[in-house]
Amino acid sequence: MSPPLSTTIKIDDSGMASPCQVLLSPNTDSRPANSDIDMIVIHNISLPPNQFGGPGIIALFTNQLDAKEHPYYETISHLKVSSHFLIRRQGELIQFVSCNQRAWHAGVSHWQGRERCNDFSIGIELEGSDDCAFNEVQYLTLQALIDALQNRYPIKHIVGHSEIAPGRKTDPGPFFDWQRIK
Repeated sequence: MSPPLSTTIKIDDSGMASPCQVLLSPNTDSRPANSDIDMIVIHNISLPPNQFGGPGIIALFTNQLDAKEHPYYETISHLKVSSHFLIRRQGELIQFVSCNQRAWHAGVSHWQGRERCNDFSIGIELEGSDDCAFNEVQYLTLQALIDALQNRYPIKHIVGHSEIAPGRKTDPGPFFDWQRIK
């Protein structure tokens, strides 16, 4: 379910967003003790690459990706990854991991002298790619989600995956408009 444009997203004490569709990922674990959640990492994803709206992203994050469905899936079906949130092209918000838990979205990463960004960050995937612009409704949902996260956690940094994994990752890509978020 997409949050209506006039709706405020809320994050409850258990780290779950509302309104939001919940599809829990098994690819999660506990954050280290005393880890303040102070960063949001913005990503892009499309599965198969540059194709939108299919079940591939959900299948990847829930360990149900069938390697036989697409040649690209053969190269990634073994991965155990997740993100806290996915914002679809039409603005639909899906949550895979409680914000209080560690999602497996950043991989080998570092920010301002700290390693393992998954320990202290929230991962938000935008359905998209490095090759096209994001939709207006995605920015609206993203901003509402950022506002909710900032109301719940001491967020100090909002960064792209490319900033915490330079040379390894390029997302959210050149079409992401950083001016659209506060």
